Formats: sequence, C-alpha cells, structure tokens
Amino acid sequence: MLQVGKPAPAFSLPDQDGKKVALSSLRGRWVVLYFYPRDDTPGCTVEACEFTAALPDFRGLGAEVFGCSADSAAAHTKFIAKYKLGITLLTDASKAVMKAYGAYGEKKLYGKPVVGVIRSTVILSPEGKVAHHWATVKAAGHAEQVRQRLAELQGGAPAVPAAKGAKKAATKPKAPAKAAKKPAKKAAAKAATKAPKKAPKASR
Repeated sequence: MLQVGKPAPAFSLPDQDGKKVALSSLRGRWVVLYFYPRDDTPGCTVEACEFTAALPDFRGLGAEVFGCSADSAAAHTKFIAKYKLGITLLTDASKAVMKAYGAYGEKKLYGKPVVGVIRSTVILSPEGKVAHHWATVKAAGHAEQVRQRLAELQGGAPAVPAAKGAKKAATKPKAPAKAAKKPAKKAAAKAATKAPKKAPKASR
C-alpha cells in the first residue's frame, strides 16, 4: 500500500521505443504515473487523449506524464500513432511494478470480482516520494483532476468550483423584495373595490 510522503517503489521499464525509464533518472522533476488496463480500449483512449491535451499544462508545472500497462512496445506504438498521443507509455509485462504500486489485483468488473489491472494514478515528488495517490479512478476528467492536484501541491490557487457557489448564494437575497411587493398590490386592489362607485344623491 502506497503512503504519501514515503519513497515510491523503484522501477525501470521500457517505453514504446524500447528505451529504459528509471525512477532514479527522474529525480528533480515531478512525475505523473498512471496505470491503465489496455491500449486502444474506450476508457484508456479517453484517458490517454486527455493527458495528451493537457501536456502543455503539466510541462508548465515541471512534470512528466507516463502511462503504464502490460501491453507490448508494438501495441504502444500503434496506440500512439492512431490517436497522435504525446505521452510516454511504459511496458510492465511482468506486472511487478503495477503490483508494487497497488495497480494490479482484485477489482470488480460489472459487479463481479476479477483479478486485473486497476486504473490508478500516483504523483511523485522531485525527491522520488509519493505526493498523492488515487487508488481507483474514472478515465473521463481524470487528467484535469491530476493537474489541479499537482498545482495545489506546488502551492497553486484553489479550484474554481467554490467561487461559482459563492456567486449563486449572492443572488438569492433578491427574492424577498419581490415577495414584499405582492401584498401591497393586493391591498390596493381590495381598497378600490370597497370604494363607492357613485356619489350619494342629495335628499330633497
């Protein structure tokens, strides 16, 4: 089980070009390492494309993004070419690294327990320590979630949704003013109906 603040499990895995990527060689940089089940499947494609689209933001935060699965280098290369991905994909054929990061084991698929790759993500600090860990994630929208958390870890601004809620709350006090006008109108209408329509005739 990964613990925030503790050294991350060491790894040295080949990327899509057969080049070894070791955790020790990434010291001094923030690292986003996400684990996914399989290349070119719906959820994994969404996740990879979103991370690719957000690459300029991650690089602006001094971070490198790596995807990791048990797929071969050939499968990674085909996946990257098909969707024009900009991220580096690592191959963990033995699943040893995934197990060390809690990304392989029992999970539920359509309500049934199965053993396989668990979609998860970890942010590693420049010191090679676990800065944040998502034990399970949903593919859609996850890249933005990671970007926001990375910015917060670096002392960035808080997320935007809180400000939207404040704006809605500020507009609510206007409602009582409208309600106050209605009783006044009704009172004026009643007073008009009670007034005599014609002046009384003078007695002879």
